[in-house]
Amino acid sequence: MANTKFDAKSFNAEAFSYMADHVPNLVMNEIRKSKALGRNPVISELSSSQDGTGYARIAMPGPLDGEAVNYDGQTDIPATSTNTYEQGVVVVGRAKAWTEKDFSFDITGGIDFMQNIANQVAEYKNTLDQNSLLAVLEGIFSMSGEQNEEFVEKHTHDITEEGGGAMTPVTLNTAANKACGANKKKFTLVFMHSDVATGLENLDLLEHLKYTDAEGITRDLDLGTWNGKLVVIDDNLPVKEILTSGGDEVYTQYTTYVLGDGAISFEDLGAKRAYEMDRNPAKNGGEDTLYMRQRKVFAPYGISYEKLNQASLSPTEGELADGENWTLVHTGEANETERTYINHKAIPIARIISKG
Repeated sequence: MANTKFDAKSFNAEAFSYMADHVPNLVMNEIRKSKALGRNPVISELSSSQDGTGYARIAMPGPLDGEAVNYDGQTDIPATSTNTYEQGVVVVGRAKAWTEKDFSFDITGGIDFMQNIANQVAEYKNTLDQNSLLAVLEGIFSMSGEQNEEFVEKHTHDITEEGGGAMTPVTLNTAANKACGANKKKFTLVFMHSDVATGLENLDLLEHLKYTDAEGITRDLDLGTWNGKLVVIDDNLPVKEILTSGGDEVYTQYTTYVLGDGAISFEDLGAKRAYEMDRNPAKNGGEDTLYMRQRKVFAPYGISYEKLNQASLSPTEGELADGENWTLVHTGEANETERTYINHKAIPIARIISKG
């Protein structure tokens, strides 16, 4: 691709994309290592084949079911067929721009504009991804309808009424077991607020991971481990002030999310122009603007995005967090009572409600 010229310099969008996207993205890299975010080539291929669609439906083959009969030479063998479920997936598009003045370059003695922006873009995109992921989790725990509400109830462990209501050494294991039973071993990742993490640190239950940069400096990350599971600390997790039933006390309620292997399918579908530069030589004595665009999919396993309340071709964080847009995958019959829903225990997603 030919370079795009601006201000007697060259801007190579492909080179900038490589530079920005290869800045160490420590949080997302560790999340992927936990296997909670998994690739789904079907989503990528579907979007490609449908001209970059913003929404698609994927067929999910159902499991074998039915009782086996006695094979005794006189009992007929009945045949059944498997169900096919449908999962809706939506593409989340985000865009942002940053402007730098020529005068800022002059007054600071020539800061490396490109490298500075590249470093910040990587961190900014990481924040966008985490915000989208948290909005998706809020949405699926706001679902309504009998089967959906059963999922929400079974996959929620509320300990605010238990003694002090704070995390204990057994909280995580209990929550995982309530949600998925024997499948609890699939859980590998925990999203929590820093206040909750501090409580675990005080109990010596949380150990921070370390990172050594290119200059040999070691520092703590907003990542740790709890019972062998990766912990991501993020203050964007839901926090509420709750009035007790007696009305004489207010406490802070925290939501912690627990994810298992393959809990969220994640695909970066890219954009025609992920990065481009524009120059205005007159504005403020001359300035350059960098534009960033991205399109990504966050599809929770076994849960379908139905796009019931979405105003444009890309959902806002509020629309992702709207429970009306989500449902457990099912066989698609018009009459809800005739549908077969996925077994909620196959979905390795849970939440813990605590006081800290």
